[in-house]
Amino acid sequence: MQTNKPITIALDAMGGDFGPQTVVPGAALALDEDSGLSFMFYGDEGRIKPVLEKHPALQRVSSIVHTDKYISGHDKPSSALRNGKGSSMRMAIEAVQEGKADAVVSGGNTGALMAMAMVVLRTLPGIHRPAIASVFPSLKGETVMLDLGANVLVDAETLVHFAVMGAMFAKARNGIKTPTVGLLNVGTEDTKGPDHVRAAASMLAGLKFPGKYQGFVEGTDITAGTIDVVVCDGYAGNIALKAAEGVGKMSVQFFKER
Repeated sequence: MQTNKPITIALDAMGGDFGPQTVVPGAALALDEDSGLSFMFYGDEGRIKPVLEKHPALQRVSSIVHTDKYISGHDKPSSALRNGKGSSMRMAIEAVQEGKADAVVSGGNTGALMAMAMVVLRTLPGIHRPAIASVFPSLKGETVMLDLGANVLVDAETLVHFAVMGAMFAKARNGIKTPTVGLLNVGTEDTKGPDHVRAAASMLAGLKFPGKYQGFVEGTDITAGTIDVVVCDGYAGNIALKAAEGVGKMSVQFFKER
């Protein structure tokens, strides 16, 4: 993969369970795929530099911004907002706000990351809430799914916003000209599902947006690859995500035992 223009990524090097030990090698893998990337590592320089020196190519396109303050996985989002000024996560987010970086990546506290990003970066005009999106493997390639837990329950209008964002994500990431979009439901019939899901379906059916609304989809469609983007609230999305992770771990365990 090669980007059309250089992209600078701000990395919360202290995020995740192992901090720089996984963040730096991850950046090296990204650079292997796209030589047009450069990186700004935010965190403890004493921990970042020794790992970075093991990756000379990465080191040449990277800089380190030192801070000994970081957000732990146990910090509540409200606490992170109050006390997170000067932390590696907050500084990495601010790099995007200040135009120093094009994107921010953190493997740390998800709630804190979403809360800080909302305060510092805001959302696009007309979009009320952010969503957590991920890409699921499917029999026909990949399926984008959102929301996976940022918003437990949402209204119909927010589901429509998620559909628009998901379609744009699929276009940018997977190069799909007109991504197909479906609303996750308990059945494909028009009469099924809760009121806010059926209301969102009515809105999407008459909306001109970057994707093509295909109707309701069921959980099996996520991995069947019948749709490019699956839209749901965070309650259903997180359960689906954790169930898929559980099946994956169970399958690996079964293969090991045999």
